[in-house]
Amino acid sequence: MLERLIEDWDDAYANGANIAGGDRWPDIWVEAAQAFRDKLSAEGRARLDIPYGSGPRHRLDLFLPETAARGLMVFVHGGYWMESDQRAWSHLAAGSVDSGYAVAMPSYTLCPGIRISGIVAEMGAAITRAADLIDGPIALSGHSAGGHLASRMVSATSPLSDAILGRLRTVVSISGLHDLRPLMKTAMNQTLRIDEAEALAESPALLRPLPGARVISWAGGAERQEFLRQSALLANIWTGLGARTTAIVEPDRHHFNIVDGLTDREHPLTKTLLD
Repeated sequence: MLERLIEDWDDAYANGANIAGGDRWPDIWVEAAQAFRDKLSAEGRARLDIPYGSGPRHRLDLFLPETAARGLMVFVHGGYWMESDQRAWSHLAAGSVDSGYAVAMPSYTLCPGIRISGIVAEMGAAITRAADLIDGPIALSGHSAGGHLASRMVSATSPLSDAILGRLRTVVSISGLHDLRPLMKTAMNQTLRIDEAEALAESPALLRPLPGARVISWAGGAERQEFLRQSALLANIWTGLGARTTAIVEPDRHHFNIVDGLTDREHPLTKTLLD
């Protein structure tokens, strides 16, 4: 029997240092995102920095398909709730836009300027704003910390209204963090300031799913073991609580390139999200 005991929690959640050539990111994303944004802006299919609140980071970008939108996809970025913004990820809209969906990509206030509970509320406001702009069904995805925020939207204490939830068809949490308690043991928590009460209130795996929730946990086969465990954890627990769930491990993908499938309308990740 293989036993696991994690003693170095910082290493357990360190991605770049454990990926060959990991220092190439986020520049790879930023360059691809800029090229995509420039292309759709030139075609009149990008609406940038739409406000959804009064804060300086309460902004979302909206990318439109060539014809009337079939629905809305919302992508929530990661960065351990401490880094990045919507501009680094624009290219990940390509697969959904090419499938006929409008795509919204929001930013949010970063820790330590806010608690994770506050970011959850901001994402509720961002998704509501995007849903006001685009009719039809909604698909929701997020990467890493964004996967936490995406799955949190279909937890029992979701900030979303019943009207928005009634349109929400699928959530795909990509390399998502679903139990916040282990992160309390990392040096990051000096910035995140997660305490036991917040971990219990904001961890999707410790909450009940909303009735009818359809949630797919998606991770890469070359991920850190903690991300694979966190991904499987949500699908396992929520299946027992009545949600429609599955955990998918995509071979030969690590924490950074696991999102690449969203750029291709034929990739199983995009197809699963929009199914």
